Amino acid sequence: MPAGEDKQLISVHPSDLKFIFELEKQSFCDLKVVNNTENHVAFKVKTTSPKKYFVRPNTSVLQPGDSCLIRVTLQAQREYPPDMQCKDKFLLQSTIVPPNTDVDDLPADTFNKESSKDIRECKLKVQYISPSAQGNSGDEGSSDSNSTLQQLKEDRDAAVRQTLHLQQEVVC
Repeated sequence: MPAGEDKQLISVHPSDLKFIFELEKQSFCDLKVVNNTENHVAFKVKTTSPKKYFVRPNTSVLQPGDSCLIRVTLQAQREYPPDMQCKDKFLLQSTIVPPNTDVDDLPADTFNKESSKDIRECKLKVQYISPSAQGNSGDEGSSDSNSTLQQLKEDRDAAVRQTLHLQQEVVC
């Protein structure tokens, strides 16, 4: 590779995933991934807890200078983690691919470290934020309306779950 070999192929913002943690409610965090090169770059998102998170897209190909929004959703949890601490981590791997490569055409070993490919890695930590701390974050209006909409959807989903649970109790 040319000079600047240690430079990441892609940049990720924010550098940590922050989720508002409430029992029985989903929460999401959006990541913006930017291709910093003049090459096509494929990326893949991996996590230490794949059953807790839903990542879309989890694999993609970015054209030179292009960007992509990744939504990471924390599935509803039934219990609080100890001290609201989270040890989950995410790994975002990236590698240069030939021009016009489609994500569906990526070979199975694209992100395999044993291959001869140059695979760059970016590690992301996860933080849980209590709902009471959320109001102090100083977010802007659009993210406030997004979180309000998310909250309404989560409240609706919780009400539906509770109704189904009560219906099951009545039947039994």
